[in-house]
Amino acid sequence: MQRCGWVTQDPLYIAYHDNEWGVPQRDANALFEMICLEGQQAGLSWITVLKKRENYRRCFHHFDPQRVAAIAPEEVDVLMQDASIIRHRGKLEAIITNARALLAMQANGESFSDFVWGFVDNQPQITAASTSGEIPVTTPASDALSKALKQRGFKFVGSTICYSFMQACGLVNDHITTCHCHPGARG
Repeated sequence: MQRCGWVTQDPLYIAYHDNEWGVPQRDANALFEMICLEGQQAGLSWITVLKKRENYRRCFHHFDPQRVAAIAPEEVDVLMQDASIIRHRGKLEAIITNARALLAMQANGESFSDFVWGFVDNQPQITAASTSGEIPVTTPASDALSKALKQRGFKFVGSTICYSFMQACGLVNDHITTCHCHPGARG
């Protein structure tokens, strides 16, 4: 079975590639979790974050925005001692900041899912790349999403992070054309 070139033989990575990456996700809490986790990746590999995902879920109340927004500074001090997650204060505080920004959006009647999907006209964008090298790291849509998220108070949401988020949540499908997960490969 052929997969995208970035996938290693790690069973966790294979499962993520085959079952999650590029699959359209519209659940607001799942989207919130992924934008936060993508921010944790900054400067690191995705597999590093993926291997710590369950620990992040435990530490951040399964990314329940209400509970995350209520995390106090003293709790961040405790999280900074937890080796099961990436101990970067700015990144950890960004998760809390992002929860508060998400709640502000909701309070203004703005659906997070509708908001992010609006950047691709509510339709997954399918890439027709034959190699991973043909896939961009940013696009005008990720630039616009990044700018809009920052305007709403989100942190660690640069254009590259936003594009990774868009790939992960299926707003774009960047499986290479020979990968069994590319829509053209499905029969």
